[in-house]
Amino acid sequence: MGKPDTRRLDKEIQRTQRKLEAVRNEEMWPLTSQERRQVMGALVSGSYRTVRSKSTGRADRKLESVWESVQTRLIAELTALQSERQRLVTEAATAKAAKKSSGWW
Repeated sequence: MGKPDTRRLDKEIQRTQRKLEAVRNEEMWPLTSQERRQVMGALVSGSYRTVRSKSTGRADRKLESVWESVQTRLIAELTALQSERQRLVTEAATAKAAKKSSGWW
């Protein structure tokens, strides 16, 4: 048995890491449509209150909350992908060890 094929998982892990870095830079492209709506709603609300010369505290907190929830989602995805990759590698190593020990000399 050869090495486990983890290329697909490795690509997904790299893609998720890029998304996480983009979210930390507050870029919009990795967001889902619902998350985009929440971000835009908070931005519009803050802009409206700024024009009216009022406090934007609630809109700022909402915006921070959305960014944190997106980061949490992406970290959870990344953790799941990494644990799946580790499971595949462990399975392959176990199978290789079993095959090696079952042979006779």
